[in-house]
Amino acid sequence: MHVEAYLNFDGRAQEAIDFYKSAVGAKVEMVMRFKDAPPEVQGSMSPESKDKVMHASFKIGDTTILASDGYCTGKASFAGVSLALSAESPAEAEKLFKVLSDGGQVTMPMTEAFFANRFGICTDKFGVAWMVIHPKSMG
Repeated sequence: MHVEAYLNFDGRAQEAIDFYKSAVGAKVEMVMRFKDAPPEVQGSMSPESKDKVMHASFKIGDTTILASDGYCTGKASFAGVSLALSAESPAEAEKLFKVLSDGGQVTMPMTEAFFANRFGICTDKFGVAWMVIHPKSMG
């Protein structure tokens, strides 16, 4: 069994994908736009949505994230969901936290915790919550 996150950006998916490419080194695997759908599906969408993302897949590290613009209403909501990003060093955790929180909101500033050398929580400019961590060795 395998679980993947599917994020609905409700009209800002391409902008989000471009941001994640520069912020965390995301690698785009595929992007399908609404205009690429069969004609019978295209008839049910607004002309403004034709260039929006119907389905996309990108990787952050070894993890695949799926994304869409959904109904393109501009009302994306990620309430109750956070993505956890493990950094390879405290310095990388600081860097990732800084770029992800730029234009967003810091919920918990990056700090040392009993379980982590560095840990912080932020919401990026698209409304996606991130927990950035460089864990302490539990060995």
